[in-house]
Amino acid sequence: MKNNFRIVALDNELFSDYFNLSDKELSKQNISRMIVDKFPGYPCRVSLTDVQVGEEVILLNFEHHSVNSPYKASGPIFISKNAQTYKSSINEIPIMFNHRFLSIRAYNKNSIMIFADAIKGGYLKEKLNEILENQEVEYIHIHNARPGCYNCLVERA
Repeated sequence: MKNNFRIVALDNELFSDYFNLSDKELSKQNISRMIVDKFPGYPCRVSLTDVQVGEEVILLNFEHHSVNSPYKASGPIFISKNAQTYKSSINEIPIMFNHRFLSIRAYNKNSIMIFADAIKGGYLKEKLNEILENQEVEYIHIHNARPGCYNCLVERA
């Protein structure tokens, strides 16, 4: 692999307090508590795993691209109650991406999208290596292509 990368998940510290709130308190913040009823189907953005049936998740809107650019963005994400922050090794791809159709979005140092593509998750490692050939690419976001939801950040390692 010529272009090393690291997958960066969301930090569980950002979300842990939500699980102590009542459903009514969550609702006031437009957050939903749910029990997973199918597998796969509820990808946690902290653990970067598919949450198991019967486990508790919250669904909330999260600003995943907080930048001073027209590409500033937020969207819905699932967080598992028991999630621990995923810590990846260099060039490691979480298993949950293998069975998904993914949207890959590459940004330059000004947070302007300079590349986008959609691929089957099994080809993610090769695609990231290819995208990082372009030295203008500062970072990459991975989304689920069909629902469009944010998954994680990819940075150069």
